[in-house]
Amino acid sequence: MSDANKTRTLTADPNRTLLGAGPGGFDPNKTMLGTAPTLNVTQTIKPVQCPICKAFNPAGVMFCVDCGLIFERSLPEDAFGAPAIQLPLLIDTGGREYPIRPGTNVIGREGDISLVDGRVSRRHASIASSDAGVTIEDLGSTNGTKVDGTALTPGQKVALVGGARVSFGGLEVTFSLPGTKGGNTTQVFSANKTAAISGPPKKEAPAAQLIGDTGTYPLKVGMNSFGRRDGNDVKISDPYVSGSHGIIEIGHDGVYLTDTGSSNGTVISDAKLVPNMRTKVAPDDVIRLGSMEFKVVLAEAS
Repeated sequence: MSDANKTRTLTADPNRTLLGAGPGGFDPNKTMLGTAPTLNVTQTIKPVQCPICKAFNPAGVMFCVDCGLIFERSLPEDAFGAPAIQLPLLIDTGGREYPIRPGTNVIGREGDISLVDGRVSRRHASIASSDAGVTIEDLGSTNGTKVDGTALTPGQKVALVGGARVSFGGLEVTFSLPGTKGGNTTQVFSANKTAAISGPPKKEAPAAQLIGDTGTYPLKVGMNSFGRRDGNDVKISDPYVSGSHGIIEIGHDGVYLTDTGSSNGTVISDAKLVPNMRTKVAPDDVIRLGSMEFKVVLAEAS
């Protein structure tokens, strides 16, 4: 007779769904703690800044799109922010630097190294830089090439040394070689001591000013490019002005202006300039760009 108060052991029901361990011992009913998603999945691609000209380049490029420095040959910067490896340079009278990359560099108004000046031919000369040294060659230019006052025969290759003065049709630059005097190397004070200065550095006054309807612009000694685009020494934001309109040169013998092939031209005292012709500007001359008028005032006369 069955006892209702007796604990009985139930037999397994063959029709009952049993939750057991899955294949490989995996329990589908067990909460599993896995590895959280990594925070490094999304990466920010940063542009590459050239250690020579400081231009920003797209990520992944092998050379600077501005000055042509091959990034694979550049080394990390030193503690002072100067590159450990430096390229030879051409430096104009205004202090602007033109890096010379390894290999052949064509120099001219339309060359690898662009010199926007009416005296310079489109393909004026070439400079070759290699482990053996740096050489220069005239490419049959109109106004010729000189090294330290000696004219080059077209096709003649001459070795350049640090400090050499090079003239491209009358436009003079200085060749700067790293490691030589004036070679753009990082200077270290003796005994590694901090040198005291007598006072704060003074801001150098401009050699002249371009004064006109759109404002007053400082002009330095040497070449001053002007135009509508960024990168010009004098930026004039006016639709009439071309992106690269011309050059104002402040020299020891006066002021010169060259229209570098602008779309709408340049007028000095009612005379339209011939493109790429260097023209002297008198103190009373008025420079007209469309309806705008400008005058160049030297610092001594201001």
